[in-house]
Amino acid sequence: MLFYTTVFFVLLIRITQQTGSFVNVKNGRLTLNDQDYLYVGTNFWYGANLGSTGPGGNRTRLLRELDRLHSLGIDNLRVQAGSEGPNTEPWRIVPSMQREPGLYDDTILDGLDFLLYEMGQRKMRAVMCLNNFWHWSGGYAQYIVWAGGATSIPYPGDYNAFELFSARFYQLPVAVELFNKHIQFIMKRTNKYNNIAYTDDSTIMSWELANEPRRLDLAWVNRTACLIKQLAPKQLVTTGVEGNISSKNFSNDHASPCIDYATFHLWVQNWNIYDPHNASMTFPSALEFAQKYIEFHAAYKDKPVVLEEFGISRDNDDHNPTASVTIRDKYYRSIFQWARDHRIPVNFWAYGGEGRPRIARANWTQGDDFIGDPPHEPQGWYSVYDTDQSTLEIIRQFAAINSASSTNLLLLPLCNRMMIFFFMSILTCIYL
Repeated sequence: MLFYTTVFFVLLIRITQQTGSFVNVKNGRLTLNDQDYLYVGTNFWYGANLGSTGPGGNRTRLLRELDRLHSLGIDNLRVQAGSEGPNTEPWRIVPSMQREPGLYDDTILDGLDFLLYEMGQRKMRAVMCLNNFWHWSGGYAQYIVWAGGATSIPYPGDYNAFELFSARFYQLPVAVELFNKHIQFIMKRTNKYNNIAYTDDSTIMSWELANEPRRLDLAWVNRTACLIKQLAPKQLVTTGVEGNISSKNFSNDHASPCIDYATFHLWVQNWNIYDPHNASMTFPSALEFAQKYIEFHAAYKDKPVVLEEFGISRDNDDHNPTASVTIRDKYYRSIFQWARDHRIPVNFWAYGGEGRPRIARANWTQGDDFIGDPPHEPQGWYSVYDTDQSTLEIIRQFAAINSASSTNLLLLPLCNRMMIFFFMSILTCIYL
């Protein structure tokens, strides 16, 4: 009897400890284990750096943050899977993953391995953002310089001038080829902590072309997405676009057969719709805009749609971690509800956890805590901290409603459930 019991539990453990199912697209929805994957996630762009054993790394903090997120029901993290150097440049993530073309920081790569491994232990899924239209991780601008298209980067300041500069990336074959080499390098990697190739790891839900790519060259979108799809046929591919606010044609942006789902972002404060210093007058119109913006993108039915960025500041635009969040809580509740009404998964921006700004509103410098606000933005602007109990409770409530990645037996793939029930039946007969 002991023998049969032991065999059963060994088989059960082997079944439930498999790397798991990949997120798929079915009937216009993201699905996981044949159920809608309607998640509440967050942006955790700094995860690889936090997981590093080098400068800026803090693995004990990373483990605590992942445990907190898991306890909230957050099971989807959007992370940077590429950052470009040199580390002497301002307003960007340092240390960078790729200091020079083809020269990588092994501690950051190791940090990405560790992050993905620990996410897998918690049944989380990752959106792997490979590039950046903006300068805060190097991104397009750094590839342009590396390709000889410029000698320096015209940092904003003037965002219109920077946008024109960054969009030159698509027309520089050397820049595009350098990025393609990064794609192949990352996607051919094997995680040293579980010995699983990245392209075989179901922890990775999708690969994203870039963060907020503007002035899209649709031929480039198709070529790059199909390169990724060829390398990672089990995983999804998306664009990372902001949506209608900056797109000439949202449908065309996602028309490539190698793009699996569409993305959009929502920024009522950055887009000058909401003024936190005049909330009573501008917040109602900001809510109206947000609802219509979600409805516009929800009307796109060709492929699944994900709202992968939204956020708003603390009351009166106070960047102090103890400032009140009355407006933010109302906004989060509204956005989560409207997204749920349209069955749209969501990643809020952004999780700061136990990190804190060195000085509220200061720009990030190396040695500061990583929080939700990227290095070029005032620290404390949009971060959600581990002490923001009212906001965290709203996140917890909607994550509990939406989550489809529970480790409950009923959410295992059908074949696994059948095997478990088969062995349970055998044991029942033996004991009887």
